Amino acid sequence: MRRFLLILPVIALIAEIYTFQAVKAATKTKWVHWVYLAVSILVIAYIIYAFTQFDRRTGQNRQSLFAIGLMLITVIPKLIIAFVMLGEDLIRVFTGLTHTILGNAKQSFLPERRRFVSVAALGLAAIPFLSLLYGMTKGKYNFKVWKKTVYFPDLPDNFDGMTITQISDIHSGSFDNKEKINHAIDLINEQKSDIILFTGDIVNTHATEMHPWIDTFNRIENPPMGKYSVLGNHDYGEYIEWPSIKAKDDNFAAIKDLHRQIGFTLMLNENITFEKGGQHIALVGVENWGHNFKKAGDLAKASKGLKPEDFKILMSHDPSHWEYEVKNHPDNYHLTLSGHTHGMQFGIEIPGVFKWSPVQYVYKQWAGLYENLGRYIYVNRGFGFHAYPGRVGIWPEITVITLKKG
Repeated sequence: MRRFLLILPVIALIAEIYTFQAVKAATKTKWVHWVYLAVSILVIAYIIYAFTQFDRRTGQNRQSLFAIGLMLITVIPKLIIAFVMLGEDLIRVFTGLTHTILGNAKQSFLPERRRFVSVAALGLAAIPFLSLLYGMTKGKYNFKVWKKTVYFPDLPDNFDGMTITQISDIHSGSFDNKEKINHAIDLINEQKSDIILFTGDIVNTHATEMHPWIDTFNRIENPPMGKYSVLGNHDYGEYIEWPSIKAKDDNFAAIKDLHRQIGFTLMLNENITFEKGGQHIALVGVENWGHNFKKAGDLAKASKGLKPEDFKILMSHDPSHWEYEVKNHPDNYHLTLSGHTHGMQFGIEIPGVFKWSPVQYVYKQWAGLYENLGRYIYVNRGFGFHAYPGRVGIWPEITVITLKKG
């Protein structure tokens, strides 16, 4: 990993050199070249400054979010330009070698760069540039309501047609637009579901991140079966350096109390049973359990008192829990609701046709509904955003699931 980090500046420098060459080949106007150089130097200087100011005692903030977004929006397009220009250089070298071998003395060894190639490289680079820019300005609040119907042969008759609204990964410390968040709360209330479930990550790190948003999230109406939640990996405050164990513990206690303050019942490795006309279903809530993250979830403790034949809905933040513990568990968890992946906040998705994101190479279940031997998991794409301050192609999600007998 350290070796890779040392190579990164070299790659960035090469990309910068190639991009400048593309700009020079695309236009002969000198002031354009100087403006490009000035802007590039200023952007690089700001990114370096922002990262040197990052404080592991406070963690991610608005400045670091912006710096990450700025880095991606400049580096990725330049890498694309460098790839195209490198391809042209390989052709130029091959052409030069051919001329040398054939003894064509009238031709210089390296032909001049073709303006068309440079313009094409800049045009290709504009696609990720504009996409990432849109993601940072509009896409991060482009809330979508996803509706799914899931059939179970052993669903109790009296719960046939039950509706669940799921949200996940609020990451309140990243928000910067109250109007957009209020719009999302309105969308949640419009669903009129029987129960609302939140599957973790209420903050990035600090409980105080949620304080400006408590009144906003208190607007979520209380449905007939209530509002319930679990913790996510970010809720444990394990990604920064704390001044003391007590400070970390106090923050964790405050984060758990946030759920009460916004009207959710936080489930910490426990279950609750709902009864309707003498029939029952169980809601099980575990603390975070991730294959590569904190393993505080205790499925046995959370399911105490339940029988394998009971119909169970499980809330577990990290979908790797389903892959490694839940999907083949003898106690039969019918439906698991997770989040965590955010769909990497970047990908291509045409509903019902095509779905791709780099995160699929890390998580087998990363967005939407998955099934194994009649057991299902739904992975919510996330309500908020983290690290990259935007979303491209994988939009923030409010999920509505209808349970049907069949």
